[in-house]
Amino acid sequence: MVGGEDPELDEIRRRKLMELQQQQNYQAEASRQASMADAQRQNILRGILTPEARERLGTLKIAYPDIAGQVEDRLIMLAQSGRLNELIDDATLKEILARLVPSKREITIKRK
Repeated sequence: MVGGEDPELDEIRRRKLMELQQQQNYQAEASRQASMADAQRQNILRGILTPEARERLGTLKIAYPDIAGQVEDRLIMLAQSGRLNELIDDATLKEILARLVPSKREITIKRK
């Protein structure tokens, strides 16, 4: 080989570049779909929760994201099935949380 690049190497580079572009497109599409799903969830929650209850759920989401996700899922399921007749206020949300979140076990240590 004199003075030129290898055609096989060029082909490998071109394929790798195409793979990377496809991967970036896939990731961008997945990110866009996830943000659209999250926006839709927030719109549903905005329609069924009072501002105080949304604030409590937001605080819970910061401290316990898994529990908040479960509560959001259940509330959305109830709303979509038509079983919610009125807005959920802060007191009602507290009752729902008390039912869903098991109480903590108290551990006592006795010294002899």
